[in-house]
Amino acid sequence: MTVRHGFHATMTARPGRADDLVGLLLGAPSLPHPDCLVFLVSRSASDPDVVHVVEGWTSAEAHRRFFAGAEAQDLVARLQPLLAGESAYTDAVPVGGKARF
Repeated sequence: MTVRHGFHATMTARPGRADDLVGLLLGAPSLPHPDCLVFLVSRSASDPDVVHVVEGWTSAEAHRRFFAGAEAQDLVARLQPLLAGESAYTDAVPVGGKARF
């Protein structure tokens, strides 16, 4: 499968809640989803409250379909109380690279 749609989010956790935010993200229902090919969670090196998520999907439609579902909407609702302010979201069309663990 090929990543044809990418997504990047930057979220700022409420003070002292970044570990909870990371924990929820690492348990996200997109991780085992077959159309989600890349799901990376990272923390800012300079601000411990900032969390980044990079996703790679088989298509923009697969990403939209997944996030319209109850499982994803439940995750979004559980994330909201952990967040301080607005998050930044950017979509992308991947052109190459590597993810290996």
